[in-house]
Amino acid sequence: MILERASALSFPQMILVNLTTATICFLGSCYPALVGKDTPVGQFDVIPRKVLSPGYGGDVLQFAENDKAWFGIHRVWLLRPEEHREKRLKSSNPKERVISKGCINVEPAVYEALKDCCSHDRLTIER
Repeated sequence: MILERASALSFPQMILVNLTTATICFLGSCYPALVGKDTPVGQFDVIPRKVLSPGYGGDVLQFAENDKAWFGIHRVWLLRPEEHREKRLKSSNPKERVISKGCINVEPAVYEALKDCCSHDRLTIER
């Protein structure tokens, strides 16, 4: 019996965020991420959204919302320079990457790669 190898496109990709290590992983690679104490844990559908608010680059990958806020993966938000988010994102210490209000911030190149490959996939967030 010969089984055909399934195309990678026939299976949804998975995005994994680990809050302890403050990393986001997809397509076999992991990258540092800014996360927050309020980042929800669980499995979520990722939905591309347009955003008019400054600092987000025009779009985000939303994964959750409640009556107080929405949560998304987006380019590192830099409108408060005193938070040193770019520097913190590059830190090798995961504790320094806990700063967001619950969103997941990544380098612009990582965001673009994620958007290109996985913008309709499942997201798992774990501690």
